[in-house]
Amino acid sequence: MIKKESKKEQRLRRHRRVRKKVFGTPERPRLCVFRSNKHIYAQIIDDTIGHTLVSASTLDPELREKLQKTWNVEAAKEVGLLIGKRALEKGIKKVVFDRGGYKYHGRVKALADGAREAGLEF
Repeated sequence: MIKKESKKEQRLRRHRRVRKKVFGTPERPRLCVFRSNKHIYAQIIDDTIGHTLVSASTLDPELREKLQKTWNVEAAKEVGLLIGKRALEKGIKKVVFDRGGYKYHGRVKALADGAREAGLEF
């Protein structure tokens, strides 16, 4: 009997495949996105040393007060703006976008657009 992979397993397989090619360097770190049903998280990671340089999510106190819902496109855009602002404060201007195996659509796209609006280049 053929066993069908769950959506999570399919996403993880896509993510592993993409991660073979997408690598963050000190000059151009990786902007990684994770999406859950209620929240969205973004990190800027330097893969050479394995450190998270900047992070933002809908759980941040700055955004919790501002947002009514944490699972919609508007919240994702706010997270993108926040991570872009924090990255520019640390001197990071160029990043590599890692969509985490998710489709570039909806909340993931909104986060990317927000980060671009804030001044990140990718």
